[in-house]
Amino acid sequence: MLDSIRHHTQGWIAKAILALITIPFALFGIDSYFNDAGSNVAIAKVNGDKISIQEYGNAIENVRNRLQSEGQKVDAAMLESPELKQSVLDGLITRRLVNEEIQKANFKISDEQLSTYILGMPEFQQDGKFSEDIYQKTLAQNKLSVSKFENDRRNELLNQQAREGLSQLVSVPKGVAEHALKFAYQQREVSFAEIKTAEFISKTNVTPAQVRAYYDLHKDKFKVPAQVKLEFALLSAAGLVSQVQVTDAEVKQFYDENVSKFQGDEQRQASHILIGFGASTTPEEKATAKNKATDILMQLKKDPTRFEELAFKNSQDPGSASKGGDLGSFGRGAMVKPFEDAVFAMKVDQVSDLVESEFGYHIIKLNGITGQSSSFDSMKPQIKGELIFQKAQVKYAELADDFSNTVYEQSGSLKPVADKFALQVQTSPWMSREDGAKFFKNDKLMSLVFSDEVLKEKRNSEAVEVSPNNLVSARVLEYKPTAPRSFDEVKGGIEAVLKLEQASKMATEKGLATLASLKSGSAASDLDWITPVTVDRKNAQGLTDLVMKQAFKIDASKLPAYAGYMDGNNAYTIVQVSRVDNTLNPEVKQTADAEYQAAVATEYMSAYGKSLKAKSNVVVNRKLLQTNLDN
Repeated sequence: MLDSIRHHTQGWIAKAILALITIPFALFGIDSYFNDAGSNVAIAKVNGDKISIQEYGNAIENVRNRLQSEGQKVDAAMLESPELKQSVLDGLITRRLVNEEIQKANFKISDEQLSTYILGMPEFQQDGKFSEDIYQKTLAQNKLSVSKFENDRRNELLNQQAREGLSQLVSVPKGVAEHALKFAYQQREVSFAEIKTAEFISKTNVTPAQVRAYYDLHKDKFKVPAQVKLEFALLSAAGLVSQVQVTDAEVKQFYDENVSKFQGDEQRQASHILIGFGASTTPEEKATAKNKATDILMQLKKDPTRFEELAFKNSQDPGSASKGGDLGSFGRGAMVKPFEDAVFAMKVDQVSDLVESEFGYHIIKLNGITGQSSSFDSMKPQIKGELIFQKAQVKYAELADDFSNTVYEQSGSLKPVADKFALQVQTSPWMSREDGAKFFKNDKLMSLVFSDEVLKEKRNSEAVEVSPNNLVSARVLEYKPTAPRSFDEVKGGIEAVLKLEQASKMATEKGLATLASLKSGSAASDLDWITPVTVDRKNAQGLTDLVMKQAFKIDASKLPAYAGYMDGNNAYTIVQVSRVDNTLNPEVKQTADAEYQAAVATEYMSAYGKSLKAKSNVVVNRKLLQTNLDN
């Protein structure tokens, strides 16, 4: 139980989801530059209340920011994993359901509590005090009204209040907690020895009569399956590559349109100073902002070393101003296009001219470049190859129906389809249904081959796409029905099986006798014990799962303690536990206690969420979710 709880609460996905049911959503930072395309499309509905695709996307981005803030390395594979994406959606659903319960239970956050929280938010501080000016400008830049922002913060505080209230219900008896922690952190000194089956092979005695009797009893096992020799025609995209052309102009156009895909692992480290203006700003206000930005730029041109100082004093991006304008590292696709175009055209230590975006005027300084981008010349051969194959795929799709119709309409031979599409008719070796399924990597085609229409009437099979972009039709040239294997063909194999069975039985008998002797206190001098190792449930020190399972199953109330098991036909293994340590140093115990309490509280929260879902109407747009899982 405890191992399961700890696994769920310590994994990075669990941390990501916990972030969704507390107060997780950063108001500012890099994600504020994302656009709102598709914001009204619902990925799920909770009792009729929509969860939009934009809200879902923002939650994914928030998880990324949260994990990075904890010092974890976050890569694209992690964010694109189906487990995380599904878990994020589940977290949003749970959040909606909890909010509904909060309203039903009449939880309240007073105006005083809300005011105290907002006044303490670091985003609105200037010289250690709350700044009404920064507050109003920041909301305007993020297109938020005061009422909406304060209502969102109130809802988040209500959610936290409910979660903390549920956590306070957790009560674990001291004895139960101590027992669980000893179970989780206990160390055992373990060794094992093997009584190998192979050592008994020479002592076995298998007679010809026993071999013959086994053959007579199991004749059904010794059959040669039905076999066919086929001829087949293959239409494939790969085979059409020589028939398509791609020009250099097409390659360059594709590179320009997809430049972000060819950035390699390049990351840009930049700082900026933002002089903002809102969406509804007047021309006069915009001109004022530009004049201020121009004045700052002039100061920087005189003394570029003042960038951090001027960013701290003047930048209206609260997420970076307090850090001297530092935005950290980011790749292509993270910033709005005018900002991205500028920063990826700059040299290290260069300060840009004014860059206008929907958020205002930016002055950018490029602090560093890590990784490498891929130039057009280096990517040209790869892109050309991809475009050629794409065109071949298109041509394949255009010809597929015609190929299928031809093998059906002229089913007496594969020659017409081979001539029409300039294909070579190929011949297979003798193969069973199983062999053919492996050869073509497709079960359906071989099922058709062994059907009456193809096998007995000697017709072409229907065209089957045995793998993406590969279409095959086959016909039977020759057929061999199922036939028994002769005794002489299989007697050697039968003798080996019988010897192994006897040797395994001997090894087990000796193992059981040795185990009984050890448990009675006698020594076993002929066992070759491995050097003892100290293990716990998380650190196996190279021991196999089977040995570990036995090591922690053994009743260790009296030491040394022993257990044994037969590992298939390989060996009888005896496991010894010679020492048990339940000691936890105070520091580890304090951490473990906190982990246990948090784990149980998380299980409470999880069970609560599941109970809400069970009695609610939750509809997920599976098609849209799968699209996002595949992207």
